[in-house]
Amino acid sequence: MQPNVIILLGPPGAGKGTQAVHISEQYDLPQISTGNLFRENLRQNTPIGQKAKAYMDKGELAPDEIVVEMLFNRIQKDDCQNGYILDGFPRTIPQAEALDRRIGDEAHIVAISIEVPDEMIVERLSGRLVCEECGTPFHRTNLPPKKEGICDRCGGHLVQRADDSEKVVRDRLTVYHTQTEPLKGYYEKQEKLVLVNGAVNKEKTVAEIDQTLEKFFR
Repeated sequence: MQPNVIILLGPPGAGKGTQAVHISEQYDLPQISTGNLFRENLRQNTPIGQKAKAYMDKGELAPDEIVVEMLFNRIQKDDCQNGYILDGFPRTIPQAEALDRRIGDEAHIVAISIEVPDEMIVERLSGRLVCEECGTPFHRTNLPPKKEGICDRCGGHLVQRADDSEKVVRDRLTVYHTQTEPLKGYYEKQEKLVLVNGAVNKEKTVAEIDQTLEKFFR
């Protein structure tokens, strides 16, 4: 049986992390975040983590080869045999091409793009919170924790990221439109792209994604 690979696309703040948690619980698939992979490899001081740290210590981004190697090391684990969710990868066309070369003929892939206007993204991120321990996302108004400042999942402390200022958010949106948004065309040509409305409440976006995945998992 081919593994089911769900790629989540969308601008920063579109709700990819929130939707990934839901999909992971609904379909019993691991959520793989490249940010978490970096932190894990750095914390464990793995060989690939040491390679990444050498670039980061110089203030440089780790090249695609390192990101891809971290990812492929992760998807070889037993919990990925039936499939997995990619949150934050691929970010560029070259990364998507590298992924296709590795798993293109061996996996059933769908790319779900969560569509949200830029101005709504800027407004959303000013209230975003994230758990320091497990990375679960929250929002002061749209997805508040049960207890203020405390993660519902692990009890960790919730913080606002320093890069959630309007200027930084707009800069990140520019990078998204330049580098990552072209992936929509890439996957559309392969007939693997599905657009969902992320400008509505979370429940409606969840329902739209669930409808997509019901067809995908048939």
